[in-house]
Amino acid sequence: MKKSYIFQLEMMVRDYECDIQGIVNNANYLHFMEHTRHQFLLTEGVSFIDLHHRGIDCVVARITVSFKTPLKSDDRFISCLNIRKDGVKYVFEQDIYRAEDQKLCIRATVDTVCIVNGRLSDCEELNDAFGKYFVE
Repeated sequence: MKKSYIFQLEMMVRDYECDIQGIVNNANYLHFMEHTRHQFLLTEGVSFIDLHHRGIDCVVARITVSFKTPLKSDDRFISCLNIRKDGVKYVFEQDIYRAEDQKLCIRATVDTVCIVNGRLSDCEELNDAFGKYFVE
């Protein structure tokens, strides 16, 4: 890994996540990244479910993924992220590396926004939780 990250999560590829070619199906990388974001929120004291119950829904607006090296069944991998703020968007820069050799598997940018009580809005709770990571 050449970059530094504010959060990393190690996981392992399960057989059913692979397609007939024996590599991880591209859609499963989205699941890996989502799980990483949710775990990051928890480490920062923010519950995705609790936000929803209070009328705050964080949703993905756009995902851009570059596929570099495929993962295979039983591969261990490290899902990494950084976060920045761009207007009302919370932009997650997410990379996944194969643990064995630190080979980059995907590089992604995930734009998320908050719907607060049915309206697109800035979220003070997330600003407070993540503000330490936003570069002024």
